[in-house]
Amino acid sequence: MGVTAVLVGGTFAGLLSVTGAPRTPTAHAAQPKAEAPVPSQAGPSQPVRAPKARTSVVQIVAHPDDDLFFMNPDVSQSLRSGNPLTSVYLTAGESDGVNARPRDAARTLADKADYAEARQNGIRAAYAEMATGSRTSPWERVAIPTAGGATAEMDTLRADPQVRLVWLQIREAGSTTGDRPHSLNGLWHGRIPALGSQRSSGTPVGADFTYTKDQVVATIAGLLDRFRPTFVRMQDPSPGTYPETGKLRDHQDHLYGARFTQAALARYAEVPGHPHVGVQNYLGYPTSLLPHTLDPETAGAKLKTLETYAWLDGVNDCGTAAGCGDLKVAARPGGRGWTQTVRYARGTSTSWVQRDGDGGLHAFSVLDGRLAAWRKPAGGGAWHGPTLLPGGGLDSGVTSVTLPDGRLAVFGTRTVLSDGPAGYRREVVTTVQAAPGGVFGAWRSLGTPERGDADGTSDISAPAVTVAGDGRATVLLRDSRHRLTAREQLTDGGWGPWRVLGGTDVYGDPVAATDGTGRGYVFASTPKTVLAWAQERPGGPLTGPVRTGLPATTLALSASAAPDGDGVRLWFRKPASGDLRSADFSGVAPVSPVTELPGAGVAGFGPVSGGDGLLAVRSRTGFLATAPHGRTGARPVWSLEGFLFSGAPDAGTDGVAAIGLDGRLHWTPAER
Repeated sequence: MGVTAVLVGGTFAGLLSVTGAPRTPTAHAAQPKAEAPVPSQAGPSQPVRAPKARTSVVQIVAHPDDDLFFMNPDVSQSLRSGNPLTSVYLTAGESDGVNARPRDAARTLADKADYAEARQNGIRAAYAEMATGSRTSPWERVAIPTAGGATAEMDTLRADPQVRLVWLQIREAGSTTGDRPHSLNGLWHGRIPALGSQRSSGTPVGADFTYTKDQVVATIAGLLDRFRPTFVRMQDPSPGTYPETGKLRDHQDHLYGARFTQAALARYAEVPGHPHVGVQNYLGYPTSLLPHTLDPETAGAKLKTLETYAWLDGVNDCGTAAGCGDLKVAARPGGRGWTQTVRYARGTSTSWVQRDGDGGLHAFSVLDGRLAAWRKPAGGGAWHGPTLLPGGGLDSGVTSVTLPDGRLAVFGTRTVLSDGPAGYRREVVTTVQAAPGGVFGAWRSLGTPERGDADGTSDISAPAVTVAGDGRATVLLRDSRHRLTAREQLTDGGWGPWRVLGGTDVYGDPVAATDGTGRGYVFASTPKTVLAWAQERPGGPLTGPVRTGLPATTLALSASAAPDGDGVRLWFRKPASGDLRSADFSGVAPVSPVTELPGAGVAGFGPVSGGDGLLAVRSRTGFLATAPHGRTGARPVWSLEGFLFSGAPDAGTDGVAAIGLDGRLHWTPAER
């Protein structure tokens, strides 16, 4: 398929070229068969050779509709890709059992089994419509045993058997933040020994059951082993709390369903021979307060899917008395702005590829909860990897830096899953090469600025890092009170305490960059603008925060040294459009007008990676879009690489790297 579109605006005009499959040789995936080990002092580091597998996605959510509200358009993009997609619903979503719009609720009898069935009918219709164009495309419904000793329902789309829905039908909390011991929340914290089921009307599951905490983990891990994903979509396990009230910012089932999923992923990571698994977390209810990320066309398609789920037209074409969709949602199918947005919780760093002193390239990501490393030797050789370093529990969204002496350092966050109610926490960790081109040392914990999980649900961002000329690093983090915090390395190699750098209403992940003179810069988004911190001289203290005067962004930022070497260039997107924008900084204030690159023909959402002469973004299709830029008089030509990817791309002088949903590194060289 070929599409050409003119992009006009600001100082840019360009063309879009679309290809339906990865191009050769400009786009290719690193092959694991010729891996070069990345040594580590943390223990033996042998290349992990999993069987080669095509892309397979598993989505795990708490309720029917969480995937449609918070993960689409990624869901529909996966369905269009033709690769296997399985959605797992942990709870029955029975709520109060009243399937009615608010105006009709008082006259409607409560029936939890029927309401659970109506929601299932709505999901089946929505997925059938996304996959085939017909919401009545039939399903095969069967009961399957679970590794937790009970039974689940599995539905398979007849027209496309690679599309499956799995219903665990565990009892839901029935309240967003209220005290409900008989819930995933209560089970996680040991307030109840086991949690019961809520079977839907018409389900092939023939008997009620209960699950202990370990049985829920075993059940999810067993489903991962059954469907063998290369990529898992899940909800945010640490959405934070409101400081004034202490109440959760998201539904308790979302949070604790995600934590059960984390525990299951950690258990599944120990299963030998499985395909490498990448993970993406999605923000839930908190998206209501933030700028919209989707362009009108994409948001309209997402709303249409929710209208199908909500049974908006009232036509009974599902053949059951329970109803063909969720009438509670019919009153407001757009949610609280949810159909106009999709937002990742971490995983937006565009600083995960580094050049070593010999001219080779190194790329880093997270697979199976471990640091995955690829290496491309200097002189045009092929990428090799992935090699998985020792140490598990890593969250998506690592960032990397090159130290002044040529060593590489990687920073990220790690989730610690210990026994007991207080055994959950998230901390910052780092690993550094012992010498340029040498082994990576053991992971070092830098702790967390949080007082405890109960206070803020371990809600910290992915880290950003600046490096001074003497090699000392400063790690920057958004905390659960939505402030910027920092921990600075000391001259003896140790680390000072976490301290608050200020800022209010900071959301998303902060980004950092160093200009050609060695001055460090840090940027963080609020719902209305961007805050900046900068060094007046190389190695000096970061001053700020300063409101930059920039307009609202979609929160995802990226920054790199400005092309002329003085200051840095910040890239971001215009809300509700997909349009690309940039501004140059020398100090805490912009020194250039905002440059516009309209998103017509490309659109999409997420970070803009602006390398030296290259741009890389996620397009409306979910494919990687790349274009040359920055040459006087040149018209950037956008090209789509035909694969879906996770996180954010990384554009550099040599090319663009992206981690596909197949768990492989995809590389588009700069040479055309």
